[in-house]
Amino acid sequence: MPAPYWIEPDSEDVGFPDISLALRDPDGLLAIGGDLDGKRIISAYQQGIFPWFSEGQPILWWSPDPRFVLFPEKLKISRSLKKTIRKEVFSVTLNKDFKSVIEHCSKIPRLGQDGTWITEDMKQAYIQLHESGFAHSVETWNGDNLVGGLYGIAIGDVFFGESMFSLETDASKVAFSQFIRYLQSAGFKLIDCQVYTEHLQSLGAEEISRIQFAQLLGGYCDPANKSRHLSSQTINILPD
Repeated sequence: MPAPYWIEPDSEDVGFPDISLALRDPDGLLAIGGDLDGKRIISAYQQGIFPWFSEGQPILWWSPDPRFVLFPEKLKISRSLKKTIRKEVFSVTLNKDFKSVIEHCSKIPRLGQDGTWITEDMKQAYIQLHESGFAHSVETWNGDNLVGGLYGIAIGDVFFGESMFSLETDASKVAFSQFIRYLQSAGFKLIDCQVYTEHLQSLGAEEISRIQFAQLLGGYCDPANKSRHLSSQTINILPD
């Protein structure tokens, strides 16, 4: 079995090997090493690769097969979630408090995970990507209290979701569903959810092959490393 590709920590080359070379076990492990420089992270996303590792590990780069994605037009909003949204207990904002969202995401316990993969280095890397216009946060508020949200990277017509958190029932689902409706209205074509979760499947996410995912990125993901301008705003959209 081939070993993962090794990236020298001081390498200026931000390229990666072809994603077809990723391991089957563990599924999708493609490369080890390198750094969390913004150019390398954006290059990775454009090729269907993302960093995911725990504190004390080297940086691990993944491209799993199948890939879990959501096409915005296939978003499913359950009857109960529609009722929650219509009650307008929650308000949803975009890019209002990125640092708090990523901090909350790093502290939420995950089933089957010991500790967090959102290390201090990861936080700083994505905060810098937020400041440069690539990374974005969505916040759910109950009054003045931040109770849910998510963050990820926008390139071209693709939003690459990274993590979400919820401190109150449906808070993250409200953030996600409202944001997907917003992205659809803004012309986004694809949401990358990385790997399967029951939570996201209930909202319409589905598995596609890695080859299909790469083909979609070729059509939708801006090859010039340009970010999508998503301004800070309130994005409440009532469901149909």
